[in-house]
Amino acid sequence: MVGVRRAAFVVAAVLLLFGEPWSVLVLLPDWPVAATVSGTVVFAVAALSFPVLMVLGHGPKQNDAAARIGDVTLGTVWVLFTWSVLTHVLRLILLVSGVDDPARPRIVAAVTLAVAAVLLVSGNRIAMRVPPVKAVDVVLPKLGPGLDGLRVAVVTDTHYGPLDRTRWSERLVAELNRLRPDVVCHAGDLADGSVAKRRKQVDPLGGVQAPLGRFYITGNHEYFGEAQAWLDHMASLGWDTLHNRSTLIERDGARLLFAGIDDPTGAASGLPGHGPDLAAALDGSDPDVPVVLLAHQPKQVAQAREENVDLQISGHTHGGQIWPFHLLVRLDQPTLSGLTRHGPTQLYNSRGSGFWGPPFRVFAPNEIALLTLRSA
Repeated sequence: MVGVRRAAFVVAAVLLLFGEPWSVLVLLPDWPVAATVSGTVVFAVAALSFPVLMVLGHGPKQNDAAARIGDVTLGTVWVLFTWSVLTHVLRLILLVSGVDDPARPRIVAAVTLAVAAVLLVSGNRIAMRVPPVKAVDVVLPKLGPGLDGLRVAVVTDTHYGPLDRTRWSERLVAELNRLRPDVVCHAGDLADGSVAKRRKQVDPLGGVQAPLGRFYITGNHEYFGEAQAWLDHMASLGWDTLHNRSTLIERDGARLLFAGIDDPTGAASGLPGHGPDLAAALDGSDPDVPVVLLAHQPKQVAQAREENVDLQISGHTHGGQIWPFHLLVRLDQPTLSGLTRHGPTQLYNSRGSGFWGPPFRVFAPNEIALLTLRSA
C-alpha cells in the first residue's frame, strides 16, 4: 500500500511539474499545429524519461550519465514550473490592459522562457564557481583572550558527485589556504557515491592547511552510501573525524572544544555506533571551556541548546538552492542561513559550498564561511 501511494505521488508530481510549463509554453499560446505537436512531444519525452533517469542515476546503479541528465532536467523543469505559475499574474495584467489573444498567451510564454533561461544560465555559473567568502564575527563570552580572533573556515555540502568537479575542488582548497584560517571545518554531505567513485574529487581536500585543526562530520548523504568509509578516507587525508567525539585546541593558555555528532539519518543506517550522540561527544568536557559543535542539520540545535553549547555550525539547507524551494526547507529546519540565536546557543548555518543534483543555484548563492571568534 505504501508503494502504491508513493508511486501515485511521483506520478502526480511529474504531471504537475511538466504539465504546468507545457500548458503555458505550448498549449495556451495557440501556436501552429507543427509547433504545438513538437513542443508536446518534447515535454512528454522529458516527463516519461525523468523518473527513469533519476532512478538509474541516484539509485543503486549510480549511473553518472543518467544522473547528470536527470539533474539538469530537474533543475530546468523546477524553474520553468515556478515561473509558469508566477507569470499568470502577467497574464491577468495583460488581460486588464486589453491585450487580446493570441498575443497575450504568447507574451506570457516568451517572458516565462526568457526569465527561466536567464536564471538557469546565471544559476549554473553561481553553482560552478569557487564560493565567495562570507566573513562573520561570532562573540563567545567564555572564549579566552588567547583565542580571540580565531579564524574558522567552514565548507559544507560539497556533494562531489556525477559531475566531475576535481578542478573545482583544487580551486576550493587554494581559496581556503589563501584565507590562512586557524581551523577548517567540513560540516557534512561531502560526496554522493562510493569512495572508489568520488575520491578523485575529494582527495584535494588533503591539501587544506589549518594549523589548529581540520574537522569533518557526516551529513545525511553519506548515509545514502558509505558513511564509515568516508570517515576513514577523510582520516587518511589528515582530517580529524568528529564521529560523536571532540578535540580540544589551545592557544596562549585559552582552550576551545570542537565537538561533532553524526547526522540523524545515521541512527537508521544499520551501521554500529552511528547516529547523533551529543552526550558521548561532550563526555568529560570542562563546563568552563566553550564548545563549538559541528552538526549537519540546523534542527539539531534543539539538543545543542539543552547542553548549553556555545556555537553550532551546520549546513544541509543549501539556502534552498533553487528558489522558491526554501519554503519547503523551512517546514523542516529552524533557519536557512546565517547566524541566529537559540537560547544559550548560537547557530551558524552555511548555505553550502557546492550543490546537490541540479547544477544550479537560484537566489541562494554558495559560500565559504569565515567565522572570526571573539571573546567578550
